Amino acid sequence: MLKQHLQFKLSQKLSPQQIQLMKLIQLPTQAFEQRLKQELEENPALEGGKEDNDDFDSEFEINDDYNDSESINAEDINVDEYLSDDEIPDYRTHANNYSNDDEEKTMPYAAGTSFTQHLINQLNTYRLTDEERDIAEFLVGSVDESGYIRRSLSDIMDDLAFTQNVYTEESKIEEILKIVHQLDPAGVGARNLQECLSIQLHRKEKTAPVALAIDIIDNAFEQFTKKHYKKLIQKFDITENQLRDAISEIEHLNPKPGGSYSGNNRIIEHIVPDFAIKIVDGELELTLNGRNAPELHVSREYNNMLKGYKDSKDKSKSQKDAVIFIKQKLDAAKWFIEAIKQRQQTLFVTMSAIMHYQKEYFLTGDERNLKPMILKDIADKIDMDVSTVSRVANSKYVDTPYGTKLIKEFFSESMKNDQGEDVSTREIKKILETVIEEEDKKKPLTDETLAGILKEKGYPIARRTVAKYREQLDIPVARLRKKI
Repeated sequence: MLKQHLQFKLSQKLSPQQIQLMKLIQLPTQAFEQRLKQELEENPALEGGKEDNDDFDSEFEINDDYNDSESINAEDINVDEYLSDDEIPDYRTHANNYSNDDEEKTMPYAAGTSFTQHLINQLNTYRLTDEERDIAEFLVGSVDESGYIRRSLSDIMDDLAFTQNVYTEESKIEEILKIVHQLDPAGVGARNLQECLSIQLHRKEKTAPVALAIDIIDNAFEQFTKKHYKKLIQKFDITENQLRDAISEIEHLNPKPGGSYSGNNRIIEHIVPDFAIKIVDGELELTLNGRNAPELHVSREYNNMLKGYKDSKDKSKSQKDAVIFIKQKLDAAKWFIEAIKQRQQTLFVTMSAIMHYQKEYFLTGDERNLKPMILKDIADKIDMDVSTVSRVANSKYVDTPYGTKLIKEFFSESMKNDQGEDVSTREIKKILETVIEEEDKKKPLTDETLAGILKEKGYPIARRTVAKYREQLDIPVARLRKKI
């Protein structure tokens, strides 16, 4: 009940237009362009491009001399409000806030295709019966984002019967699964890591290290994962160098063959930076991608319709309905133009505050110079709500001299160093990462030892905190970092 009450209170505070503005702010550049296209298609009173107002006379008064029940008076529709030049924004805010077209062409992005479709396209090269194709496509549809099929064949068999009307045996599904295992990327469709690595190794040229690697993965996987190297040397009667070469082959395999795709059934979105930061004469310069600054105006034709209504002596019921429709479209067009202006200002002001807050980082590219920064820090600086800053940070990218970055990555919590100064947890993670990179891999550092090293460097943090940061960096424990 409390949750419902809070939601009700929130809904009372935000008007539908405010909610729409929040949604616009949240959209990254490419999604914003789609939203803009949709609005232009749905609202004929809104037009793109510049408006030539040279011969457009909008200065006249409404004189409604008709008092019949079917007429509309000036209180119903203030035509002048829509016809004055001031209300027809030929609109693009400060040009120096936007990157020019030449720069825009070079902005990096990543493109892709649906993972499922990529696999189905490959199935088309195999000769399959209708039943085999149904099974193969169902298996491909069961591949998760990492490239694995994690459901049992018995479950898949039941689902084929219930949802596809395909009645088959587990042995038949396993037979088709072997075809799926032939698809690219190598290892796709595996049911576990062991099978994934094995599939990839079997595709490689059978050199001595590869043959040994296959033997290890197929017959001693648990000992390999636990890094019991001495047991492996005894089991296969090999030298340390032979084991090292085999492990090197395994380490070059891909444990997540679906990782190059953002999702099983989703198309990877183009990443178009919403901002660009450059260093010009030692100073930071921020630009908003020009694609966020469309030129929009209210349709002249719709204004002429209102003028026609004003000049008309016959103000009938049908004309009244038409003018009400025109008014609604003009309202929507004017609001949308104003909302885009507010969106641009919000984006620019927010990113400018972030850039200045993290000035040292943007001048150097050194992540150790990232200051502790939470959403409230920026919200307070620009006198906006934390949720607004969050909407900008979570979905927007900035092109920097050091690559294209997701803005929310610049935010991090803080802790005190031994001098009592606030330091970013991101800075500590970077130092932790560097220490682990430089460790002797034959004797990896335990979390306890890492905590001691960080303390010596002026960062007194507990062992469990080191473990938490290490896990967040996706770095395994010392035992699993060991190399021979």
